[in-house]
Amino acid sequence: MMNFASVFAVLFNGCTGIMAGANMSGELKDPSRAIPLGTIIAVVYTFFIYILLFFLSSFTCDRTLLQEDYGFFRAISLWPPLVLIGIYATSLSASMSSLIGASRILHALAQDDLFGVILAPAKVVSGGGNPWGAVLYSWGLVQLVLLVGKLNTLAAVVTVFYLVAYAAVDLSCLSLEWASAPNFRPTFSLFSWHTCLLGVASCLLMMFLISPGAAGGSLLLMGLLSALLTARGGPSSWGYVSQALLFHQVRKYLLRLDVRKEHVKFWRPQLLLLVGNPRGALPLLRLANQLKKGGLYVLGHVILGDLDSLPSDPVQPQYGAWLSLVDQAQVKAFVDLTLASSVRQGAQHLLRISGLGGMKPNTLVLGFYDDAPPQDHFLTDPAFSEPADGTREGGSPALSTLFPPPRAPGSPRALSPQDYVATMADALKMNKNVVLARACGALPPERLSRGSWSTAQLHHVDVWPLNLLRPRGGPGYVDVCGLFLLQMATILGMVPAWHSARLRIFLCLGPQEAPGAAEGRLRALLSQLRIRAEVQEVVWGEGAGAGSPEEEEEGDFVNGGRGEAEAEALACSANALVRAQQAQGSGGGPGGPEGGDEGPATALTFLYLPRPPADPARYTRYLALLEILSRDLGPTLLIHGVTPVTCTDL
Repeated sequence: MMNFASVFAVLFNGCTGIMAGANMSGELKDPSRAIPLGTIIAVVYTFFIYILLFFLSSFTCDRTLLQEDYGFFRAISLWPPLVLIGIYATSLSASMSSLIGASRILHALAQDDLFGVILAPAKVVSGGGNPWGAVLYSWGLVQLVLLVGKLNTLAAVVTVFYLVAYAAVDLSCLSLEWASAPNFRPTFSLFSWHTCLLGVASCLLMMFLISPGAAGGSLLLMGLLSALLTARGGPSSWGYVSQALLFHQVRKYLLRLDVRKEHVKFWRPQLLLLVGNPRGALPLLRLANQLKKGGLYVLGHVILGDLDSLPSDPVQPQYGAWLSLVDQAQVKAFVDLTLASSVRQGAQHLLRISGLGGMKPNTLVLGFYDDAPPQDHFLTDPAFSEPADGTREGGSPALSTLFPPPRAPGSPRALSPQDYVATMADALKMNKNVVLARACGALPPERLSRGSWSTAQLHHVDVWPLNLLRPRGGPGYVDVCGLFLLQMATILGMVPAWHSARLRIFLCLGPQEAPGAAEGRLRALLSQLRIRAEVQEVVWGEGAGAGSPEEEEEGDFVNGGRGEAEAEALACSANALVRAQQAQGSGGGPGGPEGGDEGPATALTFLYLPRPPADPARYTRYLALLEILSRDLGPTLLIHGVTPVTCTDL
């Protein structure tokens, strides 16, 4: 006795020619018309013949004869040899059609070098272009399959594999339809996503009804082949339906990401890192990647020029080099380039237009403006080691040839100190947070990697959440900007490479302030925010002199009201205070964050960045004070936050 699934598995092999037209599309004169028309006619004709034979046999033959004799047609035929001729003709036609179609597909896979030397013999073609090597390869595979010995079992396996192929075709059409790809315009008038979905469901259902084991094995094999193709395929011009689906879904969810529904509880840093030359900014590029915490990360670059005086846009040809940089540095970042007459104007462009919808940068990251000679990190970073001939795999040029060498010491810069501080002021006016990174090249490579750093190498991350350039050290308790520093340091500690970091928070007390009060409030806040940190109070403001409250407001000290000598003395004192705390933690001397053996070293320091002065004439003095403040501190981030980032409400 046979059940429906068994009969379906045997008879379905008569419909395997549905894909014959698609497999031989390269040989057809008009494939877009011949394939659907020929396929429909063949299916209708086959269905009519099968139905006719079913009825005639059931009307004229005994049930026992139908069950026990597979060759009963010869006994009831007017000319028995005609049945044998028909069997041979049908078998040869179906097998040759499948053999030719399969060999064409095998030859295409071999030509793309997707499976390496395994399919190398399938590349051989005759003088007329016929892939006889692939035909022999396919014939050999067929002989191996025939060793199964049982045709009904073999028919069931073949049917399952064909159903997988048909389901994949239906799924591809369904994906293109759901992705709303404008170039997907099927001419078949009865096409719809409903029929595609029905086809996928029907194929999967029948696969498991015929043979659950063969169905599961075929799906597993298809998944392995797909993974191998993805791993070995590399860049290609095929066009991936996954990209169309991603675009469709990303656009839909970006529209739903309403900026009016933003809440501080779900705040995350979205960084715009301005990079002049990536050769000297590679450590900062990786450190910013660790700070983003799943947020938007954009690499911005300003190309100086005027489009009116140029024959073509110089920006577009450079995107490929920057995207290759992102891939080779293994950071999750977007690239945004712009053309402007000055770096400051270009930075304004990027701050305004980078991102889309609710995903726009809220923090500007800049390298520190100092006199340190630029380093070429491409020469020392293992990820950027390149062949001597200057080419990478596939013949594409090496990154060292796509980016200019670092600026020579003493050579003019594209950005003046005045414009550098003005760029910071512009970002704050646009309500963007500002991060200045200094000496990030001193960070060991393991601290910038994706892996977890050994817990045996303990280190400190120091946070100074109060403005050290205030004469009296400020109010003794953190403000919005101080909490922003704390949040960024906490985010960094969530990265596997920084899990072993010990967070230290330094609270500055004035000479007349009672110790303990500010520390208690901060510890209570840290408990609410579930942040583990060591809090230390240090006295700050001695010898600074008394000033009026107006002079001690944020920014007034760098704006004026005191002499330059006194301002520099205060910055030097603040720098000495920070270095003393670093030396106390590491057991080494000042300025040596890695020195000493008595305790963990300070790996990174977070400093409160004062707001730039309102008077542009004092920008140069302001930058000089920042240089003195952060001198010889090792890797340092000076941060000014303008947006609230913490919330204790339920």
